[in-house]
Amino acid sequence: MDWIIPGTVLTGKREDAVYIQQQFDAMFLGGGIVLSQVTAVTGLESYAIQNWVKRGFLSPPVRKKYTMRQLCRIININMLKSVLPMEKICGLLGYINGHLDDESDDIIDDSQLYFMFIRLVAHYSVMRDPQGRDQAIAQELADYQEPVPGAKERVEKVLRIMLTAWASAQLRAITEQMVEGL
Repeated sequence: MDWIIPGTVLTGKREDAVYIQQQFDAMFLGGGIVLSQVTAVTGLESYAIQNWVKRGFLSPPVRKKYTMRQLCRIININMLKSVLPMEKICGLLGYINGHLDDESDDIIDDSQLYFMFIRLVAHYSVMRDPQGRDQAIAQELADYQEPVPGAKERVEKVLRIMLTAWASAQLRAITEQMVEGL
């Protein structure tokens, strides 16, 4: 079944979610991507991304090139912005990554977080049941090495919130379609 990969304008198949990271890796074989490529992946306007950099939501690109980590931060923000206000998104990401414009204090790489989220969303039927969701998150984090005590618990909480926000956005879209059909 085709789906739009969360936070992007890219399409894929849910059953191929485990390969999405490899597809993203291929984009970075040249070392980084430029702003026009980021906008092509996310569907965002360049001024929005530049504004997020100015406001400290992510570190600035180096030599006008964005890293996978920066792209995934942008995608995470893009995905959450339809459900949460920007200050809540920043608080959520700051909860696991400290200062958003400083990657040295992160307890999880934004790309690692995003690809975990993608693998979990691909099995959304499991996510409908809170116990199943929590088991899936625990399984996804089984190999996660905590850089500081309590990091794993923080990442679990953030993934739970991200999954709930994503489900909320899906329900909102369905609701809007239903209302338009009246």
